[in-house]
Amino acid sequence: MTNLLPDWTQFTLREKIGQMIVVRASGYLFDHQIAYPIWEASNSQLSHWLEMLNLGGVILLGGSAGELFLRSQQLQQWSKTPLFIAADIEEGVGQRFSGASYFPPPMALGEIAKSDLPLATKYAYQMGEITAKEALAIGINWILTPIVDVNNNPDNPVINIRSFSDNPEVVSELSTAFIKGAKNYPALTTAKHFPGHGDTSNDSHLDLPVINHNNERLENLELVPFHAAIKAKVDSIMTAHLLISAWDKHHPATLSKVILTDKLRQKLGFDGLIVTDALIMGGVAKFANSEEIIVKAVEAGADILLMPDDPETAINAVYNAVESGRLTVARIDESLKKIWKAKEKLFNNSNQNISIYQISQKEDRETIKNILDNSLKYSDNLSLKITSDTEKRNLIVVDDILNASFLHRQMPAFTIPNLLDYNLQLVDENTLSYVLEDNRETLLQIFVRGNPFRGNAGLNETSASYYHKLLKKSIVKGLIIYGSPYVLDWFQTEINLDVPWVFSYAQTAESQAIACQKLFNLSASQLTEMSQSLGDVFI
Repeated sequence: MTNLLPDWTQFTLREKIGQMIVVRASGYLFDHQIAYPIWEASNSQLSHWLEMLNLGGVILLGGSAGELFLRSQQLQQWSKTPLFIAADIEEGVGQRFSGASYFPPPMALGEIAKSDLPLATKYAYQMGEITAKEALAIGINWILTPIVDVNNNPDNPVINIRSFSDNPEVVSELSTAFIKGAKNYPALTTAKHFPGHGDTSNDSHLDLPVINHNNERLENLELVPFHAAIKAKVDSIMTAHLLISAWDKHHPATLSKVILTDKLRQKLGFDGLIVTDALIMGGVAKFANSEEIIVKAVEAGADILLMPDDPETAINAVYNAVESGRLTVARIDESLKKIWKAKEKLFNNSNQNISIYQISQKEDRETIKNILDNSLKYSDNLSLKITSDTEKRNLIVVDDILNASFLHRQMPAFTIPNLLDYNLQLVDENTLSYVLEDNRETLLQIFVRGNPFRGNAGLNETSASYYHKLLKKSIVKGLIIYGSPYVLDWFQTEINLDVPWVFSYAQTAESQAIACQKLFNLSASQLTEMSQSLGDVFI
């Protein structure tokens, strides 16, 4: 593959349409490593698509940063046209690809902004810069972030702490700082999810949320950060699978010409790429058959069709719509012009070669540590009232033990309490009932946050009931919550004032070490000594 782009005007109609499609692919090199075979094609299928269908790009998940460096080269070599290589890296490249920098969720910056907006803005800028640098270093050229949704609904199960704040001005300030930081490198940025997914109580991965706010409310809250992102020259905007009843009572935003063309293009003046959210998601997939969804998205004004069920079916659907007169070649060419403008930024730019050895540098890790330190919340009383001669329990609760990648036996949430003579009990929401059978004095550590496909924002009624019963037993002597501040809000209404607590937005090893250090009042030298005694430096 060469960085010089071909002349898109010489493409056939099918080749042009292929450029509008981005498919999901595994970040792993080998077929036997594929984690989601329903969504991720085998290498033979993927190489066939890239060579024969002239697809515009891929979106990757899985693998280490080092493996992605090889995988991205492999994919570019399979394609006759340089590819968009995208990833949902809202919390840094390390969120998806181990070894790279893994930032706290964006709401950690919103927490810092409450007391020091300039400092939070500085960190957001650095986060954008580091994310773009590391993405390009391993071959990712399209960053599907920042999220500019205003999370003003605590029950939002899908945006939640992925948002910077519940304040539209803070979201605007921090997201534009991220975009400006990323612009130090030739990577594409994405504001999402238009026209705003923050005030929903159900997950568009599963169903179609409905927003019933009037136009004035939408203009004065949801759209504010999008105006700011456009002014900051964000490269692309991702659509939301939402029904905005004030604007279009019949179509999700992704399929609405009123919303994508009339509002986003004409009224807001956005001239970059419009990319759909994943078209396999329940919020749009249930609306019509896959061919009709594809055509409607193009009619609405989408330039990039993200993760259709099948790319060949998608290309045929758009091609047939042109042949029938429902769509025009001119409409396809409109999108191709925008796609080529974006690809010229990526592939005709000499400032692109970044060494993979530039990821997760010391100064990058220091930035992450500073964000963790400055966003940490804790009680006024941090005195653990533990009887030294009693057996103690380190009770760790996760959403799902089988999907707790942030925990392994050398993680600080395990190791630090273990060195202080706490015995581990690890449960998830399916086995939470067992915690009531034990009367040992307890350190309670909870890992819970809103996430796509989870279905709820924090505690469900069953888990809240178990926690209530556990706290009534008065055996919880210390509490650490990693993830959702809305879960902390619930616990603050339940726990006694003399129970010390610590809250961290992140769930990473670094956040665990900092939270345990704070709760146990450990000095930096004590923490280092603990880490070294385990043969694994986690600070």
